[in-house]
Amino acid sequence: TDQGCQYTGHRFYECAMKYHFIHSQSRKGNPYDNAVMESFYKSFKRETLPEKQFSTKSQVTLIISDYLETYYNYKRVHSSLNYLTPYEFEKLTN
Repeated sequence: TDQGCQYTGHRFYECAMKYHFIHSQSRKGNPYDNAVMESFYKSFKRETLPEKQFSTKSQVTLIISDYLETYYNYKRVHSSLNYLTPYEFEKLTN
């Protein structure tokens, strides 16, 4: 998410091509194509991670699943969705 050099190198490019990944990276100083994910990461870190210590990968998986499936999608309102939850927005648009 920070346009690190590991994403601009030849080895990364070859791997992306091999597995048919679409590499999306804007020019330096132009992060708009990634704004939605950056916003999500900011919220996720602020709302979930600050006070937690994890001992196992399964603990992390559980925390992430719980955040997404019980809070983020069903309880957390989003200003970009006219202050609806993603679940409510999806119901209205289908």
